[in-house]
Amino acid sequence: MGQTPSSILDQRNRFNYLPPEILSGEIVEFSDDEVVGTRDYTSDLPDDCLAHVFQFLGPGDRKRCSLVCKRWLCVDGGNRQRLSLNANSEILSSLPALFTRFEAVTKLALRCDRKSISLNDDALVLISLRCQRLTRLKLRGCRDITDHGMVTFAQNCKTLKKLSCGSCMFGAKAINSVVDHCSLLEEISIKRLRGVHDGAELIRPGAAAAASSSLKSICLKELVYGQSFESLITGAKKLKTLKIIRCLGDWDKVLGIIGNEKNTTLIEIHLERLQVSDIGLTAISKCPNVENLHIVKAPECSNRGLARVAEKCSLLRKLHIDGWRSNMIGDEALIAVAKHCPNLQELVLIGVNATHLSLTAIACNCPKLERLALCGSGTIGDAEIACISAKCLALKKLCIKGCAISDIGIEALAWGCPNLVKIKVKKCRGVSSEVAGWLQERRGSLVVNLDAGEPLDASVVDGLMLPMIPGQVNAAEAPPNGNGPLGFLRVKLGLFAGRNLVPCSLRRWTNGDNSNDDNL
Repeated sequence: MGQTPSSILDQRNRFNYLPPEILSGEIVEFSDDEVVGTRDYTSDLPDDCLAHVFQFLGPGDRKRCSLVCKRWLCVDGGNRQRLSLNANSEILSSLPALFTRFEAVTKLALRCDRKSISLNDDALVLISLRCQRLTRLKLRGCRDITDHGMVTFAQNCKTLKKLSCGSCMFGAKAINSVVDHCSLLEEISIKRLRGVHDGAELIRPGAAAAASSSLKSICLKELVYGQSFESLITGAKKLKTLKIIRCLGDWDKVLGIIGNEKNTTLIEIHLERLQVSDIGLTAISKCPNVENLHIVKAPECSNRGLARVAEKCSLLRKLHIDGWRSNMIGDEALIAVAKHCPNLQELVLIGVNATHLSLTAIACNCPKLERLALCGSGTIGDAEIACISAKCLALKKLCIKGCAISDIGIEALAWGCPNLVKIKVKKCRGVSSEVAGWLQERRGSLVVNLDAGEPLDASVVDGLMLPMIPGQVNAAEAPPNGNGPLGFLRVKLGLFAGRNLVPCSLRRWTNGDNSNDDNL
């Protein structure tokens, strides 16, 4: 039609902008003017797009990018929402400059080690004035922050949604103020709060009523007077997650109040090293929507209580039981779980003497079971593993620790569990290293992790926390001197306030402050 024909474009190289000389492999020399560009091509990129790119970088790369030029420094600072600071007292003079640069911070972590002096109330008040849009605050080892500083902080940061504090010295007045003024508060995690004293009513009725409209998660750890939080727990009408770990006192009463109110929002309950009995488990059974239940080292809990929970909580998906070798929970409770909880997906049994009777029932009646961990059980042998291999068709991950199995049990897995992708065997003396290689050859896609020489210790198997078997202490974890307040607390926790003389494991349970559930 009289038009000039367009040149033919090779579709395979349409995104390749290198000169033809380079594409052909020829050696080409460039002048300095050609190598060193004088134009910043990112100048045409909007700040919002540049900030979005920064979000995909790690902390180190993002810090280095912020030093490229003033614009990148401003863009990074103005869009950084997470900030973690070493909360030493010397930081006070630097706070104005820090929060002038990082003006968009909504999630703040302040950590101070034991040998340093932490920031005080003045620093916390200054932070609250600069970060009034703060939604998450984590305090670790900030021992110089008092009730006064927390009260002022709560008044200035009313949009706070999550508070996590550990090894702090403030007490009842501070917590009351946070719950009073932060109407959007959804999660509260408290560990070793030393400002709560005997007889103190931590949460006032008004504060508990305010929390009932928003609070969804409560986590209490290592508190001597943890029952001072009773009003907060029972007043949270929308509570979904309740974790009570190593807190003194009789918790049957608190659980009874929750059960009497027939809480339909509670989904996850974690009870560890508590004075709780079948009375408390019966109260939990009145919460029909519970899906995730952890009962760890509660020696007064028996078959009767767990069976009651299984009968009423048919939506149960995850069940972790650490029987502490007390022989209080066994086949009877597990058969009830198999009968009433068909949606079970994850089962962890530690120190529970289950046999092929209960395992067969679970395998037949829980077709969705994908993750199974068996640890420290004297009744788990080759017959039980063969039963699992034949019946658990949906099983994907299997962990076996400290059980009396041999190569025969492991060989049975070569022909069963068609969906199994990973198996981990620890501290099973009857299992040889040769069978692991043989199983790997039989099922090429199966990941086999066998370590017979490693001592039993706390470990995580793809999300399954497996605590150390009681009574076994590593030399590296020998208990420290029991003198001092922390040693006194350990003694009290070990004796469950004098009511039950249950031997307490000598393992150090203060594993630091950086746990998964305390992350911002």
